[in-house]
Amino acid sequence: MERDKIDETIREIAAKHGVAIGRNDPILILHTMNDRLMRDSEAAQKEILEQFQSELEDIAHRWGNDAKDKAERTLNAALAASKEAMAKSMADGAKSITDSMLSNIESSMSQIITPIRWVAVMNMVAAGIALLAATK
Repeated sequence: MERDKIDETIREIAAKHGVAIGRNDPILILHTMNDRLMRDSEAAQKEILEQFQSELEDIAHRWGNDAKDKAERTLNAALAASKEAMAKSMADGAKSITDSMLSNIESSMSQIITPIRWVAVMNMVAAGIALLAATK
């Protein structure tokens, strides 16, 4: 394969420049050295790119985890605030209902107590009359 490449290079130089060179020409040595350096450089760049890709993936993974953690903290804070607001709302509602019930009970009691007092007074009068009748 290397031999075919060199032969192809010799033909290309002859066709373009009209110069015939042999396989041991110093220009081919430079060409071979250049090819070798290019392959080495390509391998090194490939390794560096793979390393860079790995680092980018690690960073993206960390960012994803950080974003997930921040989202969870935000969600938990919102949930806690919501629970707090709901508990306060429920407590306020319970107090309002209790106050309303107490007010209704007091109003009903005041409506019941007045007739009961009249009945008690009448009973006392009847007991007094019965006592007077019993003593005569």
